[in-house]
Amino acid sequence: FSPAFREDIHPLSNQREQEGIYAIEKACEEAQTPLKRLEDKLHSWVAYFIMPAFALANAGVILKGDVISTFSSSITLGVIAGLVLGKPIGITLLSFIAVKLNLAELPEGESWKRILGAGMLGGIGFTMSIFISGLAFSDNAMIDLAKIGILSASLLSGLCGYIMLRKT
Repeated sequence: FSPAFREDIHPLSNQREQEGIYAIEKACEEAQTPLKRLEDKLHSWVAYFIMPAFALANAGVILKGDVISTFSSSITLGVIAGLVLGKPIGITLLSFIAVKLNLAELPEGESWKRILGAGMLGGIGFTMSIFISGLAFSDNAMIDLAKIGILSASLLSGLCGYIMLRKT
C-alpha cells in the first residue's frame, strides 16, 4: 500500500490499493472452510428469526380471551416480577457480596451498572422457566399464564438489559 499511496489522493480512491484490498478479501474467504462461510451467512437468520420462531412455536402459547385479565393474573405478574426484578437483583447482590467478602474481584474496567445490565439479561429465561412452570402447575390454563409471563419478561429483560449496557 505504501508505494501506491499519495498525499493528494484518498487511499480508497487509488485503484492499486483497492485491488490489494480485494485480493486480501478473496484470500481470507478462501482460507475459511465452506462450512464456516455458510455458518457466517446463516448466523443472523438463525439468531434473529429461526430460533425465536422455533421457541415461540414450541412454547405452545395460544393468546385468546381477555388480554388485560391475562396480564393482571397473579401468575403472570409473579413470573414477570421474578424474571425482570428478581434475577437482576439476585445476580447483582450476590456479585456484590462475593466482591465484599473477597471471594471474587470486580473485573478491571467494569462497573456495578454493567453488572446490573448483565443481571437484567439474566432475566431472559425461557427453557428452564417453562420447564419449572410445567412442574409447578398442573392446570393447563395456569401453565399458559406462566408461559405468557415468561415470554413477556424475557422480552422486557432483554430490552432493559440492552438499554442499560448500551448506556454504560
